[in-house]
Amino acid sequence: MEKAVNAKVYVKLREDVLDPQGQAIHQLLEQRGYSQISNVRVGKVIEFELGEVAHDEGVRMLTEISDKLLSNPVIESYEIEIK
Repeated sequence: MEKAVNAKVYVKLREDVLDPQGQAIHQLLEQRGYSQISNVRVGKVIEFELGEVAHDEGVRMLTEISDKLLSNPVIESYEIEIK
């Protein structure tokens, strides 16, 4: 077995889906003088401590969890990071 590993799943709206929260933040930033920022997208990060699992098993498990529980595939995408 491998040593305990940390992992993160980044969930965000797909690029073709309107992000009203990101737009609201962007508008506020422009009003505050941050005109160099051209776009803002909002997402969420879910952190996991996986215990003693092999890297491939961790990816498989987090992919299954992300597909079934953490994201809505119609409007969201996700990325898995394991360290």
